[in-house]
Amino acid sequence: MSLNKVMLIGNVGKEPDVRYLDNGVAVASLVLATSERGYRLQNGTEVPERTEWHNVVLWRGLAETVEKYVHKGDKLFIEGKIRSRSYDDQNGVKRYITEIFADNMEMLTPRGQSAAQNAPAPAAAQRVAPAQGQNGKDDMPF
Repeated sequence: MSLNKVMLIGNVGKEPDVRYLDNGVAVASLVLATSERGYRLQNGTEVPERTEWHNVVLWRGLAETVEKYVHKGDKLFIEGKIRSRSYDDQNGVKRYITEIFADNMEMLTPRGQSAAQNAPAPAAAQRVAPAQGQNGKDDMPF
């Protein structure tokens, strides 16, 4: 018997990349940062904080959810499995990559506290009035 299971809680490092294949299947890629706190040994030696970066791949419904709701800085719980693969880059050099194929995802950032929502709007966007629906309210689904 064997087991390939990964559980991560971390923060999204950059805006997710979502693509659609020719058959309409969505696939999302994101980078998740997990950190271990630094500490001090009994002899006084400082061990610094350590951050690991994980390449996460999400398919179909999970990818569509990522496209709509996940932004840089959001905290996520990811459950999945490790997959390694290799490819030849543009110069013919063999490259290796390890990815987490997500089976489950939970968004841990409270609604309305997304890092992307808290970021200041670009200057040009601040001068433009927001689009409003027929009833005078923003056309936001939530």
